[in-house]
Amino acid sequence: MNQPANTPDTPWPVGKVNDQVKGWIERLGYLWVEGQLTQINFKPTWKLSYLTLRDVQQEKSVQLTCPSSMLQSLSAPLKDGDRVIVHGKPAFYAGRGSFSLWTTEIRHVGIGDLLARIEKLRQQLAAEGLFDPARKRPLPYLPHKIGLITGRGSAAERDVMAVAHDRWPAVQFRVLNTAVQGANTVPEVIDALQQLDADPEVDVIIIARGGGSVEDLLPFSEEALQRAVAAAGTPVVSAIGHEPDSPVLDNVADLRAATPTDAAKRVVPSVAEERAIVAEARSRMAAALRGWVERERRGLDNIRSRPVMADPMTPIRARREEVERTRATMRREIEVMVERETRHVESLRARVSALGPSATLARGYSIVQVVPKDGSGPEVVTSYKQSPPGAQLRIRVGDGSITAVSMASQAAD
Repeated sequence: MNQPANTPDTPWPVGKVNDQVKGWIERLGYLWVEGQLTQINFKPTWKLSYLTLRDVQQEKSVQLTCPSSMLQSLSAPLKDGDRVIVHGKPAFYAGRGSFSLWTTEIRHVGIGDLLARIEKLRQQLAAEGLFDPARKRPLPYLPHKIGLITGRGSAAERDVMAVAHDRWPAVQFRVLNTAVQGANTVPEVIDALQQLDADPEVDVIIIARGGGSVEDLLPFSEEALQRAVAAAGTPVVSAIGHEPDSPVLDNVADLRAATPTDAAKRVVPSVAEERAIVAEARSRMAAALRGWVERERRGLDNIRSRPVMADPMTPIRARREEVERTRATMRREIEVMVERETRHVESLRARVSALGPSATLARGYSIVQVVPKDGSGPEVVTSYKQSPPGAQLRIRVGDGSITAVSMASQAAD
């Protein structure tokens, strides 16, 4: 039968919508579904019981409806946080528009299966490099403030804070209490981790819980929590359970502590130990300084014991006589050199004088210069053509000069 068109003019009534949805959903048939139980509403006197099945990786859940007699027939009673596999058929109750999974069978997930899945996840994360030591963030030497994620009023909280304050009384904490087992553990721990990671005053984060069964510690091996820890910018310390316990969080965290008490010791330095280290360092420095002073004293004693130190002036007097001899030798050599160079200069002077014009003029030679009529400087006459008749001449001789006038000039025969 053709359905009438659904338009603003021909809307469906609520009942029709619910009937359509019911038909679509119930065509899915029976399914096997795995999850974690929360909010178990069961009483033996009730005909039906209601449970919530939560996805362990995501913030998603589905309502379960089952006969109370089925729950009573289980070999082990159900409790919040149990990992189970259920067999049921999706059901939609048209009267109130609600969805549920009508459940006909509930099975506990075996410990062996859980451990196998944890190991598979461990191998997967290792292959992705989340366990690589190179990505581990170093812890601060002395944290300003420690973020602590743990159960409210738990022994783990008391142990961490007591040991930390004993070791360093001034240490500060920001504590966020969360569920540490059961279905709410993973989302609450992730939310607390993100809050502390965003706090600029928190230098390191401790996730702490006391020991427990494998089922109790399962949330600390969930993939969502591992990826949240790997994405954090603040160093994270895993302090889950006791020494034999090893959730996946131990591998992803930047530091694994065997117990919450061990976490406090690994994160906070001891005042007493630091004082002992300082005292030891001071002692070593004092011993080193005394040794240096003693070595220098022996060196000075050795120098003072040398013969030269008995009469320090003896080498000075010997050197002074040597300086005097050297000075006398240098004086004689300088005088000889000056005398030799003086004679050489006199010889050069005599040669220059003999070759100069004054000596030539003194032997009877003269220099004839013509005086131009334009008043410019006289010029040496080197040709008869320079002194035509009437030219004014100046004749230089050895002891003066003669002014004359050219009467005639002619070429040489």
